Amino acid sequence: MTLLVSALLVALNIGLIFLLLAAPVGVRTFRISKLIPVGRERLWSALWPLGDNADWSGEYIGAEPVEGDSGLARLKLRWESRDGSPIERTVRLEDVVQGRRFAMRVVDDSSLDPSFWSNYRETTDLALRDDGVLVTLTRTDRYRGLAFLVFRYFALRREMRKLKIWAETGKYRSGGLFEHPASQVGFAVLSAFLLWPLFGLTPGGLVLAFVLTSVVALHELGHMAAFRLMGHRRVRMIFLPLLGGIAIGGRPYDSRFEVAFVALMGAGFSAFLVPLAIASSSYASAAGWSLAAMLLAALAGCMALFNIANLVPVWKFDGGQVLRQICPSPPLLALASFLLLGGFLAVASWAGMQTWFIAAVGAVFAILSLLTAGGGIKPRYELKPIGVFDRFAIGAALLAVFAIHGFGLIWAVSKIA
Repeated sequence: MTLLVSALLVALNIGLIFLLLAAPVGVRTFRISKLIPVGRERLWSALWPLGDNADWSGEYIGAEPVEGDSGLARLKLRWESRDGSPIERTVRLEDVVQGRRFAMRVVDDSSLDPSFWSNYRETTDLALRDDGVLVTLTRTDRYRGLAFLVFRYFALRREMRKLKIWAETGKYRSGGLFEHPASQVGFAVLSAFLLWPLFGLTPGGLVLAFVLTSVVALHELGHMAAFRLMGHRRVRMIFLPLLGGIAIGGRPYDSRFEVAFVALMGAGFSAFLVPLAIASSSYASAAGWSLAAMLLAALAGCMALFNIANLVPVWKFDGGQVLRQICPSPPLLALASFLLLGGFLAVASWAGMQTWFIAAVGAVFAILSLLTAGGGIKPRYELKPIGVFDRFAIGAALLAVFAIHGFGLIWAVSKIA
């Protein structure tokens, strides 16, 4: 029965990751409409990229037509490019009926490779009604995985709601309910309760669920700290119930060293905490505080297991991100990946995990690597190369972080078993 349940959980997770990140969704179009009780001229001035109120949301901080081609416009966005300057985007405006509708395609972008926009098209339509204007926004693109499609859909819904508020009040409300700190704390609590059944519906199981949720938050905090050290002025964490968290920087990556450093610091930050949790647990045990000692041992074990799992050489995981930056050739990348995966399986064996479980984990990681390979977003320009010294420094740090978490996992299992 345990084997069957584990197999079902593994299959469910692989299927979910495939749907979110790798499923060939193809070209998809979605549209959102809302009736807004204001004049059409006001809405047109906000939605037309060259309109007087095109900066209503702060997304555009500048726009101008391109000389020599009336159908092209150059937009300056509030988001930062790699060097900290605003991202610039050149768009082609088509099917324009002044005051009523237009379509837009992206032909150049200072941050992303033009291939990212090859299938993208958006349309805006303003239809008069007796009690206002029916605004219809349409987005079309080719998607690999459902995650980005779902993100764009809800982002457009929020944009429409904010447009209605601005049109009626003249005020723009930045942010949203989803990324509000209170909402993120709520999502973290919800995630802990969703994990509770996996640890047993007991008070101890609930404590372990909250411990694991805290481990996820600490991991993402490490990524956020790395972003700040790399010069990102704005960073944030998005917590997704059951799936984990995502740390988001304030601009695109500028160098391969930055990618490797930010990826490694998720587990690297917790590598400072695992020895502290081990020492605290040993002290509590010596003082006769058995419950506290067990809780701290569980914290060390969860922290070590979660972080060492993130270091496996899967394309989208932290370990895969680090290895791709520091290994200069495909053969060396393949060798390093197999060695790191072998180290993970060796730690699992030393921790006393069953052979069938270790084999299943290895197969899962191999499948995940194949499913998510090649799904990254290509930047407009190549990242700055990483130097030889930085390459060896990151490699040494990766081995040190892996060793700390590996020791922490083996120690925790010996104490809890």
